[in-house]
Amino acid sequence: RGEEAACFMITNAIWMSMVCLLVGTLDVVLDSSARVAPYRILHQTQDSQVYWAVACGSSRKEITKHWEWLENNLLQTLSIFDNEEDITTFVKGKIHGIIAEENKNEQPQSEEDPGKFKEAELKMRKQFGMPEVEKLVNYYSCSYWKGRVPRQGWLYLTVNHLCFYSFLLGKEVTLVIQWVDVTQLEKNATLLFPECIKVSTRDSELYFSMFLNINETFKLMEQLANIAMRQLLDNESFLQDKSLPKPRKPLKNISALKRDLDARAKNECYRATFRLPKDECLDGHTDCTLWTPFNKMHIPGQMFVSNNYICFASKAEEACHLIIPLREVTIVEKADSSSVLPSPLSISTKSKMTFFFANLKDRDFLVQRISDFLQRTPSKKPCSSDREWNSPLAVSPTSALSNQPGNFCAGEVPTASQGLLKLFRRNSEELLGSKGAKEKMKEESWNIHFFEYGRGMCMYRTAKTRELVQKGIPENLRGELWLLFSGAWNEMVTHPGYYADLVEKSMGKYNLATEEIERDLHRSMPEHPAFQNELGIAALRRVLTAYAFRNPTIGYCQAMNIVTSVLLLYCNEEEAFWLLVALCERMLPDYYNTRVVGALVDQGIFEELTREYLPQLSEKMQDLGVISTISLSWFLTLFLSVMPFESAVVIVDCFFYEGIKFILQVSLAILDANMEKLLQCCDEGEAMTILGRYLDNVVNRQSVSPPIPHLHALLTSGDDPPLEIDIFELIKTSYEKFSNLKADDIEQMRFKQRLKVIQSLEDTAKKSVVRAVSGDIGFSIEELEELYVVFKAKYLMSCYWGNNRAAAAARRDQSLPYLEQYRIDMEQFKELFISLTPWSCGAHTPVLAGRLFRLLDENRDSLINFKEFVTGMSGMYHGDLTEKLKVLYKLHLPPALNPEETESALEATSYFTEDVTTEGNATLLPLPLSLGRNCSINPCAVDSDFVQEEKGTSPQDYRYYLRMWAKEKESKKETIKDLPKMSQEQFIELCKTLYNMFSEDPVEQELYHAIATVASLLLRIGEVGKKFSNKPMRKSEDYKANNTQDPVSEEESPTSEQSQNSAVEQQPQADHEDKTCGDAQPEKPQQENQTLGDVSGEGQGSPLQLLSDDETKDDMSMSSYSMVSTGSLQCEDIADDTVLVGCEGTSSAARYGSTIDTDWSISFEQILASMLTETALVNYFEKKVDILQKIKDQKKVERQFSSSSDYELSSVSG
Repeated sequence: RGEEAACFMITNAIWMSMVCLLVGTLDVVLDSSARVAPYRILHQTQDSQVYWAVACGSSRKEITKHWEWLENNLLQTLSIFDNEEDITTFVKGKIHGIIAEENKNEQPQSEEDPGKFKEAELKMRKQFGMPEVEKLVNYYSCSYWKGRVPRQGWLYLTVNHLCFYSFLLGKEVTLVIQWVDVTQLEKNATLLFPECIKVSTRDSELYFSMFLNINETFKLMEQLANIAMRQLLDNESFLQDKSLPKPRKPLKNISALKRDLDARAKNECYRATFRLPKDECLDGHTDCTLWTPFNKMHIPGQMFVSNNYICFASKAEEACHLIIPLREVTIVEKADSSSVLPSPLSISTKSKMTFFFANLKDRDFLVQRISDFLQRTPSKKPCSSDREWNSPLAVSPTSALSNQPGNFCAGEVPTASQGLLKLFRRNSEELLGSKGAKEKMKEESWNIHFFEYGRGMCMYRTAKTRELVQKGIPENLRGELWLLFSGAWNEMVTHPGYYADLVEKSMGKYNLATEEIERDLHRSMPEHPAFQNELGIAALRRVLTAYAFRNPTIGYCQAMNIVTSVLLLYCNEEEAFWLLVALCERMLPDYYNTRVVGALVDQGIFEELTREYLPQLSEKMQDLGVISTISLSWFLTLFLSVMPFESAVVIVDCFFYEGIKFILQVSLAILDANMEKLLQCCDEGEAMTILGRYLDNVVNRQSVSPPIPHLHALLTSGDDPPLEIDIFELIKTSYEKFSNLKADDIEQMRFKQRLKVIQSLEDTAKKSVVRAVSGDIGFSIEELEELYVVFKAKYLMSCYWGNNRAAAAARRDQSLPYLEQYRIDMEQFKELFISLTPWSCGAHTPVLAGRLFRLLDENRDSLINFKEFVTGMSGMYHGDLTEKLKVLYKLHLPPALNPEETESALEATSYFTEDVTTEGNATLLPLPLSLGRNCSINPCAVDSDFVQEEKGTSPQDYRYYLRMWAKEKESKKETIKDLPKMSQEQFIELCKTLYNMFSEDPVEQELYHAIATVASLLLRIGEVGKKFSNKPMRKSEDYKANNTQDPVSEEESPTSEQSQNSAVEQQPQADHEDKTCGDAQPEKPQQENQTLGDVSGEGQGSPLQLLSDDETKDDMSMSSYSMVSTGSLQCEDIADDTVLVGCEGTSSAARYGSTIDTDWSISFEQILASMLTETALVNYFEKKVDILQKIKDQKKVERQFSSSSDYELSSVSG
C-alpha cells in the first residue's frame, strides 16, 4: 500500500505539472495571464469552495515579500471582525483598491490607451524588464519559427525594441531586438514559411508568421525601423505628437502611439504627393468627385484637408491633381443638390477660379472644418515678392521683383532681382531664327494651357501638363513653373522677408561651411558668363551662405554650388533660395549631408531597378563597379555636371514635375541605350568613357541660348565624329520603356535601401574606429569590434531611457570624426565597468569605476570616447604585471582620486598655500594640489596649468606654445620613474581596493596573507625613507616657515618620529615609547595622540577599533580606512578576519592631525618590488581573462528573464 500511495502521489504530481504546463501554454496563446504563477497566496472563507487570489509571484523570494507586506499591513486588522464573511469582503475590497491605485499611478491620466492595451503594456514591461519611458506601440499574436518548429506567442513592438515571448509546453522563448540593429525587413512567402516577415540583424535571421493582419504589422515595423535609422543618421529621436485630434469614435485596442504613427505616415504621403511644406499636417480626407471644366467631367477621387491647403487627387493617377491654398480662398459655400450634382461644395479663389466638389458624404462637417481653418489663416499682406501669374508672357516672370531693395547690406554687390540668364544673354539673334519661333510656339502652348487649366498654384495638373513639361519649358516660364511644381512657392510666400533676414545675419560670419563655399564659388559653371562676373558670384555666395545658416546640419555640400548656379540663371535670389530648400529638404532628402546618405540610397534603388529591367547588364555592371561611380555624379547634380547645360536643364524641368522617379528612369534609358557597348567592356575605365561620350553628345536643338562649352566633353572627345542624341528623344524613350515606375514603390524601396546604407555606414564607422585605435591597444580586432558594439549600445540606451535624453542625443556631432561621435558619461561608464572589469571589487567597484573615468577624461568635459574607454579597459586586461599595477597605482592618485576621497589631499591644499622652493623643485605655482615631495599630480596637469599661467601673463609669446606643441607631439613613453610618489592615505586607499578586489577570489585567503605581508613591508619602507627625506628638508628655511602650520613643532618631531618608527618596527618598548610620546605632548587631546601602534589583539587597552571582513566590505566611508596598522596586516590577523582598522574619533581635524603621517611616502618601484615577492599576487595580476566571455555575460544580464528551467522546476514542485 505504501508503494501504491507513493506511485499515486508521483502520478498525481506529474499530472498536476502537465496541467500547469497546458494551462500556461493556453494562457500565452489566448493572452489571458501570459503564465501561471508558480507561487500564489489565496484567501478562502471557511466552509467555502471558492478561493480568492490575493497575490502571485514567480519566485519564493517574491511571494515571501508579498506575505510580509500582508502581515504588516493587513493581517493585524482582521482580528476586529466578528465573522468570516466580513473578513472576506474586507480583504477583497482592500486588494482591489490597492490594484486600482497602482494602475492609476502607473498610467498617466492624460493617456487615451484602452484598458486592455494598458494591461498588455504593463505585462510587456514586467516580462522584458523595460522601464516606464519605453512605450508599447502595438502587440500581435504570431508564431516565431525556431528551426522548423513554430512557437506561438506574442510580438510586442515598442518605440525602440522588437520583443517576442512564447511559453509552449514548458519551453520559454524570449527575444529582444533593438530596431537600430535591424539590417533588413522583408515580407515574403516560401514553402517553409507561409507569408512571413523576415527580420535580419548582423547576427541572425528571424521569421515570424501566422499574423491576423500581416500588412499592418509589417508597415508598423517599417515605420519603427525607419525612426531608428533617422536616429542613427541625424539624432532625430522619437517624440510623440500630443496635438493629435481625439478620435470621434473610441478605437478598440489601438494605442495613442499607434495613432500617432499612422498619422505620421499619412502626413508624409500627403506632403510628398502635393509637395507641401514639412510642417503641414493632414486633418482628414474623404471620397468625392471634382468637376473639371476643361473636359466637362466629374472625376472621382479624394479630397484632402489640412491646416493651410485643400487638395484633390484623382483615382486615376494622371487624371487630375489640384492644390488650393487656403490663403487664396475667398468663398466656401454649399450649393444646391441635384441628381446630377449631389451634395455639391463650391470653393472660390482670389484668381477668379471656382471649384465644384460633389458626392461628399459629410458635407456639413467638412464645411465647418474648412471654415475653422480659414479663420485661423492670417490675412496675407501685399508683398512685393509676389509673382503676377497673369502678367503678359512677354514680361519676365521675375520682373515683378525688380522693385526690391538693391542690396541686403550696405556696401554689398546689388542683389540679382531677376534670373541671371536675362542679364547675360549673349546672342539675341537666336530669338529671331527658327529656334526663336519654336520657343514662341512653346510659350503659346503654355498660354493656352493656362487659359484652360488655370495659372498659379490652383492650376489643374493633368496628363496634358506633363506632356508640355516633357517638351521643354520655355525659358521665360522656367523659374515660375519650377517654383510651382516643387512647392517652393508656398514656402516663399508664407515666409516673407525670411531670406533677407538670413542674408543679413550671415554676412560677415565665417565658419567651415563659408570657407568651403568660397573655395567652390569660381568652380560653379565657370564657362557661363553669368559666373564670370561679380554679380553672379555674389548672388551665389549669398544663397549658399544663407542656406548654410538656415540648416547647419547640412551646411554646405559639394554639388550644391552647381545646382544653385543653375537655379540663379532662371530665378532671383530669393526664389533660388527656396528652390534649394525644396531640393535639399524634400525632393532629395539626405542628399547633401556629410555622408550623402540620400544619394547612396537612390544608388541602391538604381542597382535594384537595373537588376529588374536590365538583368543582362546588371551583372556586368556589378563586376565592373560602374553603377556606384556614375550614379552619385548623376543624382547629386541632376546630370548638370555630366551633360551639356542646354540638355541638362530639360532634365531639371522634368525632375521638378516628376521627382526622383524621372531621374531613375532616364538613368535606366541611358544604360539601355549603351547596353551592347557596355557588355563588351573589359574594365571600369572603358565603361566610364563610353557613358561619358554618350552624355557629352546629348544635345538640345531647340535651345535659344547660345551653346556653353562643356568641359567634360572637351576631355572625353575621341577621333570619331560623335553621334548626337536629342534630349527629347531620350526623354521620350525613358517614358516608353520605364514609365511604369511608381512614386509609392520608390518610397518603399527607399526605406529598404536606407536600412542597408545606414547599417553599412555604421559598419564602416566601426571598422574605421577599430582600425584607428588598434595600434595602441592590446585587444584584438574581434574584441575591439565587440567592445564598440557594447559601447555604442550603452550610448543609444541613454538616448532611449536616460534622464536627459535630449542632452544625450545632442552629444553626438555628425561633423566630428567617427571616433568622437559616440561618447558616454560617468554613469554609463560605471555600468560598463562593473560588467566588464576583471577587477571585481564588490560594492567598491563603482568607486573604482569613477576614478578610472576621471583618469581617462583628459579634457575634463565629463565624457569619454571609445578610444579612451578601450584604453582604460586594455590597462586592466593586457600587459604584464608592471603595466596592470601602474594602472591600479594611478587610480589612487589625483586626478583619479578625488580630494574628497582622501583627507591628505585636503591637507596638502592648505599646506602649500605659498610658493615652496626645495632642492628637487625650484618653483611651485599655486595649484589645487601639492606638487612637493609627495606630489601626486599627473605631469600633464602641470603643463596645462603652466600654460594657463603663461596665457595670463604673456599672451604674445607664441614660441612658448610652439615648443609646448612640439613637446606634446613627441612620442614619449611613460616610465615608472615618471610616476609621483604615493602618500600614506593614498596608500591606505590602495590597500582598501586590493582587499575588496580579493574578497571574491577562490584563493582569497592566500591573497589576504600576501597583501598583508606586502603592506607591512611597504609601511616599514615608507618609515625608513622618511628619515632620509626629512634631514635635507629641515635644512631649508622655507620648509621651516611652512612647517609652523603643522600641529607638531620642529622640536617635537624627533620624538614623534622615534615613536612612529618604534611602532612600525614593533619593538618590545612600543608601549613605553607611546607613553613617552604622550608625555612629550600633554597639550594634545588623547584622541589626537593615537599613532600607528601594535594592534595585534594581544595588548589590552588598544586605542584602535578592529573591524571584521564583513564590516569592512559594507562600510565604504573614509572613516573606516582613516589609518592602517602594520600589526593588523600580519598574516595571523588576516586569518582572524581582522585586516583594516578605523579611528574612533570622528573629527576630520583629529584624524588627519594624528592618524595620517604627511611626511610618509612610497614610490611605485617600491610597491612593484614588494608585490613581486608574493607569488599569489603575481599569479592574480597575470591571470588571463577573456573579455569576449565578459561581453556575452553582460548581454545576458542586461535584462533579467526568468528561465524556462526554473519555471519547470517550480511547476513540478507545486
